[in-house]
Amino acid sequence: MSSKHLKHPLARRVRGFLPVVIDVETGGFNAQTDALLEIAAVILDIDSDGLLVPGETIHAHVKPFAGANIEQAAKDFLGYDPHSQLRLAIDEKLAMEQIFAPIQKRVKETGCTRAILCGHNAFFDLSFVKAAAERNKLKCPFHQFSTLDSVTLGALVYGQTVLAKAAMFSGMSWDNHQAHGALYDTQKTAELFCNIFNRYPLPVIDAINRNEKS
Repeated sequence: MSSKHLKHPLARRVRGFLPVVIDVETGGFNAQTDALLEIAAVILDIDSDGLLVPGETIHAHVKPFAGANIEQAAKDFLGYDPHSQLRLAIDEKLAMEQIFAPIQKRVKETGCTRAILCGHNAFFDLSFVKAAAERNKLKCPFHQFSTLDSVTLGALVYGQTVLAKAAMFSGMSWDNHQAHGALYDTQKTAELFCNIFNRYPLPVIDAINRNEKS
């Protein structure tokens, strides 16, 4: 889509895609068989200077779907019982509806074509989001295979592929005690994306595009 048809600055920023940072916690590595246990999203926004900023945050603890596998290693890593009522987990369908609804609303408001998933090892998060959408017969708002990955961007800009190290090299604070929870990791990944993207704000992108056309 030509940038001249994209009126909202956020739509123009990533070629018509709405950038949404996602992180999931799961019962394993297989999106088809392993449980989705927690999901968080931060919808990125843009300010009057053309800089990306974290926007609306959505978060849910998720009940394992019927027959879902949960590896013991995942339980040990997460440090909680996935079946505990103290998690205040909700059914997977409701969790995905709560995640998707504000994203779909923002896609429409900004004139974007669809959302694009931003994440750390984003292919992993996208696979679980797509599997959950398919299980619950929901329309997924994300591009089906394209992602923006902070592993690659962190390696390019800071020489770091680990989220905590890339965050600290960018000047961000990092709390190891809160890490590996979907909400904290998503918020920090969103901050990292903004830091990296704002090295090349929208006015710079527009100037580059104008020079290439001249």
